Amino acid sequence: MKEQELKLTMPEGVADAVLYAADDGRSLPGVLLMPDIGGIGDVMRAMARRVAAKGYTVLMPNPFYRTSAPPVFPFKRVFGEPKTLERTRELIAPLKPEVMDADLGAYLDYLTAQPTTKAGGVGVVGFCIGGLMAFRAAAVRPEKVKVAVSFHGVRLYQKGDAKSAHLALPRIKARLYFGHAVKDDSMNSEAIAAFEEALKTWGGRYESETYEGSLHGWTVADHLNYNQPQAERAWAKLEQVFAEELQRE
Repeated sequence: MKEQELKLTMPEGVADAVLYAADDGRSLPGVLLMPDIGGIGDVMRAMARRVAAKGYTVLMPNPFYRTSAPPVFPFKRVFGEPKTLERTRELIAPLKPEVMDADLGAYLDYLTAQPTTKAGGVGVVGFCIGGLMAFRAAAVRPEKVKVAVSFHGVRLYQKGDAKSAHLALPRIKARLYFGHAVKDDSMNSEAIAAFEEALKTWGGRYESETYEGSLHGWTVADHLNYNQPQAERAWAKLEQVFAEELQRE
């Protein structure tokens, strides 16, 4: 596959991105991959290649372009360390809901305009804050997103918040899949239960499950909480869902 480094013109600047496409330029189903808080790095590149190898054109942008070009952490992340927490806050601070939505629309418009992206709708997958963005993407471009997958997505349901992500459900037409962690301060068991009630009320096609023994970040190999058996289970589910929605003739 070809791995092309990009500079995307965005609503508020220029975002680094990587596009993975077939060597021969064939049009393949498109996938937008939204990285975790670590942004574009070796682990996320490997994850994007793994998706692309299954027969997809994959776009992975740097959602933190307002704060930093990759690497967004210029030092080794140590989860729980004050320096890491402070940098995490810096990266997230500009990403208000309306800002994320504008960016996601631009990413999806770019992906779907590529000759290497097959017409007929795309998939989105995200991890951590990228999992939140994958969900929001389905509401931003409902006519373009056929399936959205979120692993340990943060802040999917925020009680009493007029901008809570779950309120976008009525705009979504895509099939949805959510893989939650057992212990996750950004989506605890109470929030998961409330979110699943909202999904039932929505009435679209969805699955939402909690991965046994998993902690926030369990799918990402350079995360402190990486859980290989559960990560492979998540990959198998991702491949299944994408194949069912994007590979059908």
